Amino acid sequence: MKLALITSLFGTAAAFAPAPQQCSIETSLNGALTKSDLVSLAEKSNPVLNFYDPIDLSSTTIWGESNEATISFLRHAEIKHSRVAMAAFVGYVAQSNGIRFPWPMTFDGMPFPEANLSPPEQWDAIPDAAKWQIILFVGFLELFSESAGDHYMRGGRPGEFPNFSDHPDRMGHPVPLNLFDPFGFAKTKSAEQKELGLVKETNNGRLAMIGIMGFLSEQKLEGSVPLLTGLVKHYDGEPMAPVSISL
Repeated sequence: MKLALITSLFGTAAAFAPAPQQCSIETSLNGALTKSDLVSLAEKSNPVLNFYDPIDLSSTTIWGESNEATISFLRHAEIKHSRVAMAAFVGYVAQSNGIRFPWPMTFDGMPFPEANLSPPEQWDAIPDAAKWQIILFVGFLELFSESAGDHYMRGGRPGEFPNFSDHPDRMGHPVPLNLFDPFGFAKTKSAEQKELGLVKETNNGRLAMIGIMGFLSEQKLEGSVPLLTGLVKHYDGEPMAPVSISL
């Protein structure tokens, strides 16, 4: 119950973010992002702080690429980490509150880990084969997104995941649903609604990255996140080594 309460506080924080202004985010030729695009997004996602780049990443270049390609790489990385963090945060809260699938986890009838274990302990308790299935599936998604469609550093849009249906030659077998918007709901949204959704995703994703790292930090080093002290169990394992421990 306490964890559910503190979670509601995290979620409420996003609700107090200032309403975005009605202006569009323009991109440069071929879909690459520029510093002005980042400034525009920053002004809408947080009009109080506005653009914040203390180490001047928006002006740098990497691997001999252009500044636009570098910005697109960094923005794509942020979006990807934000989406993973949002999924991780929701999963952490669900598992901490005893929510788990009711059916067996394996063909031999092994159930999902006990609800009295913390989320990292539940991960440690699943078979190594299950861990590798998850890791390899994520690896497939990463490989597919990097090789299919227009690359985000070569004119594609950062954060846009290619549709499976557009690349059947890479799938090996029919895939009835796409990863993003599998039921086509986004197709009916206006440009303004999509733009507002981007701002919401940016704010929620950044908050989720802080949230999930806060949970893990407090579990490893009690007292490191005073707001969570006493709300999450201590963890003796290593969250950054996902296959190092099997209970």
